[in-house]
Amino acid sequence: MSGPAVPPKAAPDPLVIRSLEFLGPMATADGWRPTHTFPEIAFAGRSNVGKSSLLNALVRRKAFARVSRTPGRTREINFFAVNDAFVFADLPGYGYARISKTRQAEWRPLIEGFLRGSAQLKGIVQLLDIRHEPTEDDRQMLDLLAEIGLPTVVAVTKTDKLSRPQVAARVKEIARELALDEEQVIPFSAVTGAGRDELADAVVALLAQSAPDAAAALPGVAPGPA
Repeated sequence: MSGPAVPPKAAPDPLVIRSLEFLGPMATADGWRPTHTFPEIAFAGRSNVGKSSLLNALVRRKAFARVSRTPGRTREINFFAVNDAFVFADLPGYGYARISKTRQAEWRPLIEGFLRGSAQLKGIVQLLDIRHEPTEDDRQMLDLLAEIGLPTVVAVTKTDKLSRPQVAARVKEIARELALDEEQVIPFSAVTGAGRDELADAVVALLAQSAPDAAAALPGVAPGPA
């Protein structure tokens, strides 16, 4: 007689979060920014795309990044040290129609100046809403990232709003429309947690390319399988 079935072991968390520290905000392209030597990963997307919710889910904290009920309110780049080993940079959301053109014009040099000028920036997670077509602002951001040559992962958010077949079809459509590899597009839901570990793996990969054996050297980052 065979014994009881043994449930499969859960896969190890690819990104174990041991500590988080808010380092401060950067308000202008030539203004104050935290001084550190850690590699940085930035997060960008349209206002109301779910960036704060994604960051909260990624680091497994409920109130790590403040979720605002007023899209477009954040006007600064917020920096967070993770595990005393790397930094997440939360960029202001762009493209919210109710925000004045003057204010939007102020953000553009801030975001572009940071993306072009940060020596520690190793990659970016670009967010898109899976339910909608990429906007002109989204395309401009992706064109800028391509021009800079910044390694980019695309997270498509709010996948809980669609069925699994719809999600798979939309990932293919978005990848084809934006000339991306499908492996570069990660479906994500902050509500169900789907895609969290896949995104964590991608973040680890971005960090690992910043220096030889960086994944092993960064405390709290679990290196992927050999």
